[in-house]
Amino acid sequence: MADEVLRLESVCKGYDAPGGRLSILNGVDLSVSRGEVISIRGRSGCGKSTLLSVAALLLSPDSGRICYCGRDVSALSGKEIERLRLESMGFVFQSSILLEDFSAEENAAMPLLIKGAKRKEAFSRADSLLAGLSLLDRKDHRPGTLSGGERQRVAIARALALSPDIIFADEPTGSLDEKTALAVESLLLDAVRASGSALVYVTHNSEFALRADRALMLTEGVLVG
Repeated sequence: MADEVLRLESVCKGYDAPGGRLSILNGVDLSVSRGEVISIRGRSGCGKSTLLSVAALLLSPDSGRICYCGRDVSALSGKEIERLRLESMGFVFQSSILLEDFSAEENAAMPLLIKGAKRKEAFSRADSLLAGLSLLDRKDHRPGTLSGGERQRVAIARALALSPDIIFADEPTGSLDEKTALAVESLLLDAVRASGSALVYVTHNSEFALRADRALMLTEGVLVG
């Protein structure tokens, strides 16, 4: 498919454990199209975060095939995979993982600065994203002075900085109170849909999950729904 960003075919992943190998993913199939929003739910410990890490090339599968934009990633070198993650993927985690010594603006601009963009260009892009997330007035504040919801909004801006093909979000509102979580959920979905990036997010919140274009369940190590 020309618009397919990500494809997982029969992906398996396990870990060594006392008593033998513990199987987590048992032949996961998934196709994500450009601009599509997909949620993944499942019981605690079922492997949702493992699946996200494998899809984002942070972990290698034991078997199966992963393709980005039609290209089998097994043919890529380690440096090529690192570049793919930097330039084509964005990440939002439950904890915002911001650089504490840098301002919100600098954190949002960081992917562009790492890529080599000029400071003026990087900061202009960061300011535009922060404005869209109703956070421009806090751009000079360091993470320690921001609320949990504000920190997550900075993380969303950072994830969008390079206009990635796909964003992976692992419980992006899981550490927030209900009211703040609802606001951040809306901002995340609106920002991603406006950008044209695909989004795959893991959540335990069924209402949040159902706001996706497709809501999937991870059960017995496979995706259904």
